Amino acid sequence: MSTAPLAGIKVLDLTTVVLGPLATQTLGDLGAEVIKIEPPEGDIMRYAVPARHRDMGHIFLNLNRNKRSLALDLKDPEAREAVLLLARTSDVFVHNMRSQAIARLGLGFERLREANPRLVYCSAHGYGEDGPCAGRPAFDDVIQGGCGLASLQEATSGEVRFVPTIMGDKTVGLTMVYAVLAALIERMRTGEGQAVEVPMLETMTAFVLAEHMGGMTFEPRLGAPGYARMLAPDRRPYRTRDGHICIVPYTTRQWKDFFRIALRTDLAEDPRLADGETRSRHIAELYALVAECVREGGSEEWLSRLKAADIPCGPVNALEHLPQDEQLAAVDFLPLVDHPSEGRIRMARPPVKFGGERGGARRHAPRLGEHTREILGEAGLDARRIEALIARRVALEPEG
Repeated sequence: MSTAPLAGIKVLDLTTVVLGPLATQTLGDLGAEVIKIEPPEGDIMRYAVPARHRDMGHIFLNLNRNKRSLALDLKDPEAREAVLLLARTSDVFVHNMRSQAIARLGLGFERLREANPRLVYCSAHGYGEDGPCAGRPAFDDVIQGGCGLASLQEATSGEVRFVPTIMGDKTVGLTMVYAVLAALIERMRTGEGQAVEVPMLETMTAFVLAEHMGGMTFEPRLGAPGYARMLAPDRRPYRTRDGHICIVPYTTRQWKDFFRIALRTDLAEDPRLADGETRSRHIAELYALVAECVREGGSEEWLSRLKAADIPCGPVNALEHLPQDEQLAAVDFLPLVDHPSEGRIRMARPPVKFGGERGGARRHAPRLGEHTREILGEAGLDARRIEALIARRVALEPEG
């Protein structure tokens, strides 16, 4: 972008795995300068296969563009001093370590606030710090179970299962982004930074209950929790004669038109279609009727007729077919790009446009310690001191 929204904002990124790196990559896509501080062994996602090189796995490549890598052993006092020096000129500090661990490193909020009172200090934890679970380890699977997401699968599949994507980490990561942006806006008014806490369990529980609070909304209850439309057994991709498609009749007009297209004019006037409230009471039955109607036709035939009637519909894409999707291919959403060490790789572009322009990769996902020397120099360390840190392996550069 010619003028990125977060240009001039500097972020110190002490995150790892998926949650934090997605948040800081998003900030980088929006124009922020992101310094990724990694331990000597690097972010664990560097080692997720497949990979062309051992420390440049596919997940790392897809979560760490628009960042520079500074490799430091933070158990060493000189390394921690370097972080504090960087904090003095930074706007945001982000980590997803447990509070006990960050405190042992001497990089808690109060210490960094001394270095820079304007710093926005954002931490993500498994559980809110004011609850009995504070300090416990938590990963996506644990949070999916705790927030009700895993149990919801039983209603439609008959089995308690995890959603096959890292739903908790990614949702909480994006929550971190808006939390940081809100704190930066408040700083514009007050001149002061602040601590921002983003707990995974609480964030994901709010995310799930937005539509699934159901009768539990009221006291006394007006029924069970859950949103009936989401839990209907036939709310799923519909099997056609030669595959599957997605169909979502939503308005009264769309429901009636669907049954006319399906040559079921008797159902087009069914009283269960009368209005949204009536349909919500019969939604499981209606979805079952859609499944019955669609079964005999071909996927392309159905999609053509549904699109002509302006009924929401679409294909069921396998992951390997996403680059050829009609929309994604037309906007070049999954381009092949050249990476200096990894060769040709495919990446997803940032989806948001500002002023008609879409952000992109100003920087490739870095090798471990690729920018160690230049970042330490920017922090004010002279060449001799930087060389000594590298010689002691307190700071690291890429090998080879």
